[in-house]
Amino acid sequence: MIPAVLVPMMGGSDGDRVRVVQTLLFVTGINTLLQSLFGTRLPTVIGGSYAFVVPIMAIIQDSSLAAIPDDHERFLQTMRAIQGALIVSSSIQIILGYSQLWGIFSRFFSPLGMAPVVALLGFGLFERGFPVVGRCVEVGLPMLILFVVLSQYLKNVQIRDIPILERFSLFICIALVWAYAQILTAGGAYKHSPEVTQINCRTDRANLISSAPWIKIPFPLQWGAPTFSAGQSFGMVSAVLVSLVESTASYKAAARLASATPPPAHILSRGIGWQGIGILLDGLFGTGTGSTVSVENVGLLGSTRIGSRRVIQISAGFMIFFSMLGKFGALFASIPFTIFAAVYCVLFGLVAAVGLSFLQFTNMNSMRNLFIVGVSIFLGLSVPEYFFRYSMAAQRGPAHTKAGWFNDYINTIFSSPPTVGLIVAVFLDNTLEVKNAAKDRGMPWWVPFRSFKGDARSEEFYSLPFNLNRFFPPS
Repeated sequence: MIPAVLVPMMGGSDGDRVRVVQTLLFVTGINTLLQSLFGTRLPTVIGGSYAFVVPIMAIIQDSSLAAIPDDHERFLQTMRAIQGALIVSSSIQIILGYSQLWGIFSRFFSPLGMAPVVALLGFGLFERGFPVVGRCVEVGLPMLILFVVLSQYLKNVQIRDIPILERFSLFICIALVWAYAQILTAGGAYKHSPEVTQINCRTDRANLISSAPWIKIPFPLQWGAPTFSAGQSFGMVSAVLVSLVESTASYKAAARLASATPPPAHILSRGIGWQGIGILLDGLFGTGTGSTVSVENVGLLGSTRIGSRRVIQISAGFMIFFSMLGKFGALFASIPFTIFAAVYCVLFGLVAAVGLSFLQFTNMNSMRNLFIVGVSIFLGLSVPEYFFRYSMAAQRGPAHTKAGWFNDYINTIFSSPPTVGLIVAVFLDNTLEVKNAAKDRGMPWWVPFRSFKGDARSEEFYSLPFNLNRFFPPS
């Protein structure tokens, strides 16, 4: 979905968009494998992030790039500028991760402080849910209803003692509704519909299959040598920080849904360090955006109740395989966005509920706790909504000083609900009546899991494979 929006604005053709989609899918597979093997080892998918859209848009609108008359040349030069900014900014996560600085900072987190952050990870994405379903109700609504029925009401249906519908309801629903959308398209249901309706409902509007090569293997620097600009790199750092916060919340949610202990500080830092390497790979290959933990796949853990990292590793192999076989990857890209939006209504809701579940370890009869949770969730939704509406009306963010990198910082950070939630919740939780509030904050439950050796189960969940802990002993 991200390349579909950004590549045309960069001057890219349908063929360029296909290559960016393939590259993003290829690097997503690699980053997911690295994270599940050597990072947090949680069953998470590392995919493209919307957090990088604001600084990328600033690069696209840069006067020196926008003035290039040839569309293809403008696309290449813009992509190289984005690559350079990603490569430089990735160092922030690498340093924060492998220096253990993020792990040290995470000691200020409590169940009370993280509850709004994880909840906002799901609640903050409401714009990608039913508002998108409403763009093509005849496809989106059946998908939403069918997914709820199969995954919840019929989840106990078994074939040879295997809960088929609980585990494969998403796959079955997408196949059925995708075929239904194809029948509507082929039958001419949208022949005289407005352009907006056709874009959201038809299965043949992406124009990807005809543009995709049969075999194309992405490789580093395929768009040419990256170009580097201090201002663009500083602006991209803001998106890296937002990605860091969102990934931290996703790891907390994934651990809970996968029935693992909360990630110890050392493991959290290790995961952030590998995610920094993932953003570095995004820059080297030219995916057009940075990466973060996929929120929808975290929600899928709760829906399917499959928390095996082996499943994620196999799916990462499929990503790499389909990214090299362009026609097959483009075929999946023909699925209307409305179908995904219907699924998001359920999956994002599950992630938000996981965040709220942290409150069970806190004292919600405390007025202090009620204040922190209420204010942080409200501001986490309200502040980004203000930035979104302002940007839609003015075609630029509320921060529009002469310092472009400063504008990117403010507009990116305060457009992210989990980041706003973390700033407000963690600040209030660590400054407001802290002296006698440890039990009310849920700290007695959380403290034993901060150290790798604090719980015997941590070794089972987070130890490195191939006996690598001999060389990199956990702290």
